[in-house]
Amino acid sequence: MVTTNLQNVKMRYGIVGNSEGLNHALDVALQVAPTDLSVLIVGESGVGKEAIPRVIHDNGSRKHGKFFAVNCGSIPEGTIDSELFGHMKGSFTGATSDHAGYFETANGGTLFLDEVGELPMSTQARLLRVLETGEYIRVGSSEVRKTNVRIVAATNVNMNRAIVERRFREDLYYRLNTIPIKIPPLRERKEDIVLLFRKFAGEISEKYNMPPVRLADEAARQVLMNYKWPGNIRQLKNITEQISILEQSRELTADILRNYIPLDRETTDLVVSSPVNSDDLQSYSHDRGMIFSMLSVLTKDVNELKSLVHGQPVAGGTDHIPTLPPAATSFPAVEELDFQDAEEYKEVEELKQASTTSIKDNEKLLIVNALQKNHNRRRDAAVELGISERTLYRKIKEYGLD
Repeated sequence: MVTTNLQNVKMRYGIVGNSEGLNHALDVALQVAPTDLSVLIVGESGVGKEAIPRVIHDNGSRKHGKFFAVNCGSIPEGTIDSELFGHMKGSFTGATSDHAGYFETANGGTLFLDEVGELPMSTQARLLRVLETGEYIRVGSSEVRKTNVRIVAATNVNMNRAIVERRFREDLYYRLNTIPIKIPPLRERKEDIVLLFRKFAGEISEKYNMPPVRLADEAARQVLMNYKWPGNIRQLKNITEQISILEQSRELTADILRNYIPLDRETTDLVVSSPVNSDDLQSYSHDRGMIFSMLSVLTKDVNELKSLVHGQPVAGGTDHIPTLPPAATSFPAVEELDFQDAEEYKEVEELKQASTTSIKDNEKLLIVNALQKNHNRRRDAAVELGISERTLYRKIKEYGLD
């Protein structure tokens, strides 16, 4: 692709950077745009995947059609089929009228399915049928409908692992992945970090009518470039805005930047700005460490109990653990055992029950702490906990935290 064309595309969509990986991704997007092939965009959270579907749509034959972006991870599992494929009046509680889904509304245009790796398995089967035949059925209906929609999907999930773990259909993956586009993480685009920083600093300066912050020297630039940026462009923008508002000096030295960016270049933890009470941070970190430690011990205890109940040796020896009768298709009643065996059996069952309860209590506490720390922003809390937003939504419902 001619460099001039790429620069025009970047200016139109506000894309900043000149790295080889970014240029290649844009080149592929422009080449595939005139076709109707399905595209799967892969990349970590915060790398800017949402710009590519617009490039594909606006430079293709469907540019005069509708464009819809759907975040599959933010729609509850019970309603996602209705959102995508529509439903009929009376098909479920609350369905007071017929509803056209995205596949019907976007007919003739482009549908961007963000976080497609979070789709439930039942919805994946419906999506595969649409991709292969162009046919779908509304929830609560038996009428087959047709649609002509181009699908562009994106995910930050390791799809090969998801397929092995049976969380994503292999046939759907290959159908979506006709044309793969990989967006590189920010740590692989070091030459773009300073450019993006200047862009965000200029935007916040214009928005709040204040002088923009600037990097004082090469040492300051190296601080930015040596950090791993686990949150990618989204994290860089957040920190740039934070510095622009909180920092008195407009010339940023390396020492100033280190107050906002960790000194350890291998860490992925964010530094919280100084107004937060450091004692609170230490307390939170300490409590979380204790909880994770307890979870590890409890998990080990449960695994040992499982091995014990099934008559298998426990790692590290079993001299300190009473031996139970070998497991059969069902456990004998307590009164059928010798007195000593019966007492040991009850102790094991009570310990198993206590371990399971403790794990649930600690899991609930972790979720509450993450929500409080992130001011009830579920997406941020899910990232901190290392789970999907859909899983966090289910846990919130399960523990009555909504």
